[in-house]
Amino acid sequence: MPPTDFEHLRAAMVDEQIAGRGVRTAAVLDAMRAVPREDFLPESLREFAYEDAALKIDAHSSLPRPYLLAIMADALALDTRARVLEIGTGAGYATAVLARLASRVHSVEPDGAAAAKAAALLRSLHCPHVHIVHGDANRGLPEHGPYDAILVHPDGADIVGALKPQLAVGGRMAVSVGKDPAVRELVRVTRTGPAEYAIEDIADIRVAPLDVDAGRSMPRGDRRGTPEATLAQRIAHACERFESIDDADLESLLARIGDARVVLLGEATHGTSEFYRMRERISRALIERKHFRFVAIEGDWPDTARIDRYVRHGRHRPSKWTAFARFPVWMWRNQEVRAFVEWLRGHNAGLAERDRVAFHGLDLYSLYNSIHAVVGYLEDVDPATASIARRRYGCLTPWQSDPASYGHAALNAKYQSCEHEVVAILGELLRNQQHYAERDGDRFLDAVQNAHLVANAERYYRIMYYGSRASWNLRDSHMFETLKMLLAHHGPDSKAIVWAHNSHVGDARATEMSHRGEHNIGQLCRAEFGRNACLVGFGTHGGTVAAATAWDGPMEVKTVRPSLAGSYEKLFHDTTIANFILPLRSPVPDEVLEGLSTERLERAIGVLYRPATELQSHYFQALLPRQFDEYIWFDQTRAVTPLPTETIEGLPETYPFGL
Repeated sequence: MPPTDFEHLRAAMVDEQIAGRGVRTAAVLDAMRAVPREDFLPESLREFAYEDAALKIDAHSSLPRPYLLAIMADALALDTRARVLEIGTGAGYATAVLARLASRVHSVEPDGAAAAKAAALLRSLHCPHVHIVHGDANRGLPEHGPYDAILVHPDGADIVGALKPQLAVGGRMAVSVGKDPAVRELVRVTRTGPAEYAIEDIADIRVAPLDVDAGRSMPRGDRRGTPEATLAQRIAHACERFESIDDADLESLLARIGDARVVLLGEATHGTSEFYRMRERISRALIERKHFRFVAIEGDWPDTARIDRYVRHGRHRPSKWTAFARFPVWMWRNQEVRAFVEWLRGHNAGLAERDRVAFHGLDLYSLYNSIHAVVGYLEDVDPATASIARRRYGCLTPWQSDPASYGHAALNAKYQSCEHEVVAILGELLRNQQHYAERDGDRFLDAVQNAHLVANAERYYRIMYYGSRASWNLRDSHMFETLKMLLAHHGPDSKAIVWAHNSHVGDARATEMSHRGEHNIGQLCRAEFGRNACLVGFGTHGGTVAAATAWDGPMEVKTVRPSLAGSYEKLFHDTTIANFILPLRSPVPDEVLEGLSTERLERAIGVLYRPATELQSHYFQALLPRQFDEYIWFDQTRAVTPLPTETIEGLPETYPFGL
């Protein structure tokens, strides 16, 4: 048997597993290319040296996953003058990589035998400026501090507090935390002052070690499952191709949707024309042929209420096209959405009022507009209650232009939250439901939903400082409850179309979101409606997208980078088919579903797009066949065309959360 070409495998590891996933710092890539990973393994494990996984050597020693080590080193932003503390020497592989990036590395290993073995190996490999210490990892090594960087290998949640004071001001610590043994959240802690620290979430990383015994049970070439090229060919045979959106044959898709009550149409970005236009095409078919009663979008209720009055020829004079005037204005205020709105208005023109298709919003960011909508409604139907509402909502008045500041103030025990006041107004509306609704059921629905929105938005901004998971879950729960309320309002036979981002539409249980304890509207719809919910995802390989670089920043037409190796997008690009629909239930062949059921990266671009940190900012792990029921692919796409507008001054109410 010919000897293994480790140098070639090492180069491929760096190109595919590290650089191919977005790590582009030259010094980090050079260090990973230079250190022979196989030298840190016993002979029995050397053949696995460059697998994309952690390798467990014995009870005390292991090698971290190459990509995890690279992204942690990258997060530390090391230079050749840096002094580094490493917690958990293990076999010494990471120590050797760090030694090529810094001037001095102190490494603490709690197991004495492992520390001695690693020190001897590093000496034999001529790694200078390395100091291995057998000691207590929880204590760190304060006598040699402060350090410009600290890298913590094991789950470091319990020891971060003890290590932070050992950082120099401006120093950074990279640590992986989390309870899931397979996935860790990479966190960077930066010391910004004598007692001040900033904490950033960098990425979620798979860390499960390679199953070596399972690997040996297969021929070498088959360890990664079905070869990507073969799988791409199988997808090409299984998919339903189309040349253009207008010419796409939707018959098979509509047949698979069947009698679903809720169809959720996703998007991989918030600024791609093809996604909007294909959603319009599918929505028109669902409305015309399957009698869907309303469209509900990932937009704010008051803005969509203006559009709803317009498309349903409401008795109240419709306002001009002034909806969606806050950041990100292009997300719904674009030519593609306007074309659908005009079509919907024309479609409704020939229908009886009760049969007209509605247009609603599911999101909760419109705190200011919703308050005014509730008060305005009550002024018309019950002026006395309007005065009470105005006084109670006054609690939120100081924060209307910047509701995120309310959340910060509510953390202070000296400041009383507005929860009681906003919930009381909602209760008042519901107590008078029969009296109010008799006058105008749709206007009452609008007022009640705005009151619900204010109550949930108050809670959203109040809890968002406790972490993104709680605020994300509240937001998607609000969208789901709004959807259920709309289905009830429109009648027991009503059916809904949802337009939202893939991250909301795709079942969260099939993505990294589940490891963080997050759920979304797609997951909740599947739990509620089962097979009567159809989840449709969208994707692209390249082209342009409308997005901003920073919150409240101007829209830019940005070039979408080609998809990364190891992603679903790269796999679909390799089919060489420009556009297709891929069913993820039957009748797709089993070998396609099996091939797709290997966890891969998936891209999500929101209102922000940061190509320089694309892997960390825009990719996550997913299992596509569990995430969606259908997937629609456009290999090359272009940005939406925004409508002219003047942005309302002040901070965006989406800041700083949400896609």
